[in-house]
Amino acid sequence: MRYLKVMALLAAATFLMVACSSQSPEEQMYEHMEEAVSLEENFREQQEPLQELEQEEEEIYNQIIEMDSEDMENIQELSAEAGSIVEERKERIDTEKESIDEAKEEFDEVKSLVDELESEEAQDKANELIDTMDNRYEAYQDLYDAYQTALGLDSELYEMMQEEDLTKEDLQSKVDEINDSYNEVIEANEVFNQYTTDYNEMKKEFYDAAELDVNYEEAE
Repeated sequence: MRYLKVMALLAAATFLMVACSSQSPEEQMYEHMEEAVSLEENFREQQEPLQELEQEEEEIYNQIIEMDSEDMENIQELSAEAGSIVEERKERIDTEKESIDEAKEEFDEVKSLVDELESEEAQDKANELIDTMDNRYEAYQDLYDAYQTALGLDSELYEMMQEEDLTKEDLQSKVDEINDSYNEVIEANEVFNQYTTDYNEMKKEFYDAAELDVNYEEAE
């Protein structure tokens, strides 16, 4: 049995600040952090389509394994279709990564502002926040790499299914390899989501310590 159950990734939360004319270091940090959230929009937009593609591919896979060797023409047709879905997933993941990379580059602009913050508490909270975002970004890179590995194995599986002399043993071996790979994806997914939750909480704490007048909006 092959399974493909990847959780949706959590997004950074948005905070809205009451507009003011001056630009203190605290307010500049706010601007960079919230712009980073905006730059993750493409990341957020990939989540539902990715899950739909994963489900569609899984349904095709389940159809294939119910067939026998006499249905080789249909197996080849369906496995080619599933392989195309894998390519679509790769494109979505690359779009997701590009969004995360752009957001991280924007977020990194806050690092030079920490020493200019008025209160020591705000500086401490800012440094904790930066460490958490750095960890979140590294966790995403691990997740991306794990997902790419799994996608590569998916592609290999559907190429194997095009072969008329494919044995059940070889098929099961590849399926086991894929399942192990998706276990790694799920673990990396959980780590990323935890860092995202931590980051959103720490951002609240930083804004409070920096005495910024902000309203919190849950990310969808």
